[in-house]
Amino acid sequence: MHLIRAPELSDVAEYAYAAGVAPPARMVFTAGACPLDAAGRTVAPGDPAAQARQVMANLETALAAAGAALTDVVKTTVYVATTDRADLVAVWEVVRDAFGDHDPPSSLLGVTVLGYPDQLVEVEAIAAVREVG
Repeated sequence: MHLIRAPELSDVAEYAYAAGVAPPARMVFTAGACPLDAAGRTVAPGDPAAQARQVMANLETALAAAGAALTDVVKTTVYVATTDRADLVAVWEVVRDAFGDHDPPSSLLGVTVLGYPDQLVEVEAIAAVREVG
């Protein structure tokens, strides 16, 4: 997997504009990671950044169960139930920090509502795992 920069496009975005996956690689598609604790309760109602931290922890757990890691992610979609750009930025900062130096292509969307009571954040990911052998 390799992240692709497009020098003709703005470098303001904190992510690569594309990612390429060369065979052989095993693809992993996650469901939307939600801000739920182990008991299924929505954590941190009203706090998008705190929910984003739980979401990213849950995403890492789901990826690990599939034999993948955040560094294998080739695309994310980040949903935030808000009309306030500051909430989008706060969530994005948490997501970016979780990925560290790995900056896969991503879409960040403000949406009307998400599935669980008090849920403000959800992150879907696609990963490509290179099989060692």
